Amino acid sequence: MTAITIRVMFLIAVFVAVFIVAQMLARSAAQRRSHASAVNRRLSMIESGADRDHLIEQLLKNSPKKQNHLPPVIRGLVESFQRAVFASAVPYSTTTLGMIMLIASLLVFTLVLLGAAGLGASLGLGTVWLALLIAVAIAFVLPFMILQSIAASRRKKVEKQFPVALDIFVRALRSGHPVASAIELLTKEMEDPIGTEFGIVADEVTYGADLVNALHAMAERWDLEDMRMFVVSLAVQSETGGNLAEILENLAEVIRARAAMFMKVRALSSEGRMTGWMLSVLPVFTFVTTFLAAPQFYLNVATDPIFIFVSITLLVLYVIGLLIIRKLVDIKV
Repeated sequence: MTAITIRVMFLIAVFVAVFIVAQMLARSAAQRRSHASAVNRRLSMIESGADRDHLIEQLLKNSPKKQNHLPPVIRGLVESFQRAVFASAVPYSTTTLGMIMLIASLLVFTLVLLGAAGLGASLGLGTVWLALLIAVAIAFVLPFMILQSIAASRRKKVEKQFPVALDIFVRALRSGHPVASAIELLTKEMEDPIGTEFGIVADEVTYGADLVNALHAMAERWDLEDMRMFVVSLAVQSETGGNLAEILENLAEVIRARAAMFMKVRALSSEGRMTGWMLSVLPVFTFVTTFLAAPQFYLNVATDPIFIFVSITLLVLYVIGLLIIRKLVDIKV
């Protein structure tokens, strides 16, 4: 064989060896990651030696609370923010995250004013209003949209996990386990988010809470109709009797059928929903990026008396359009 042939064969052998080793390492890493993801957050905290009282406090610190003392508009925004923080599982409390966003908005507001002064713009009412809009857009609106996106992703995961959890629950009941023991089994078999949620229920029942009330609180935290139907099934069965395993098996079939119908509707309406997202995010993104790239584009007209009136009008129209888009794309199945 010639030297070129030997060199080619050697390079091919090296390539095959490296490919095999890379595949083995990737497979090993994937198996470790899969094994690690099977342990939910609650079990990880218990394994690390966390006290049960501290554990429940940490897991429920961002639990949404009713704000009936606030006006309707503000109450809706506050409760929506609480649900987004809870469902997204960020490592900060709602109050802490709100304070971070407030401090960030003040910092952005100050930086914009200093930047405007450095560019020679007059610090009039229009410039202050522009700085306030930039601060709110960067420190409140964009982070809130990101939180909403993460929360929606985790809610979808809970919806997919719930029928599987019902199947495990039914098998446990048919094997002779009581309801409390079946729930405890879910806390060990299911990964986050639903594994931790059933773990919270198990801990609350251990400390004396009523099972139906604990499950109802879980359903309210996630605001899911599937969980509410599960709670109603347990409550009715506990009062009237019946084959709970059969009831929950039928419920799991109904949930899966409804989920299949919902996915079909989502597929048919995907274009409209994507358009809605683009129309919601694009104005804020364009406003922020245009200011960061060419601040004079806004600063040159900020001193005009009509600037504040027009910007407030556009802001109101944006909010109205956002609410209309939400109504159009919020399809109930």
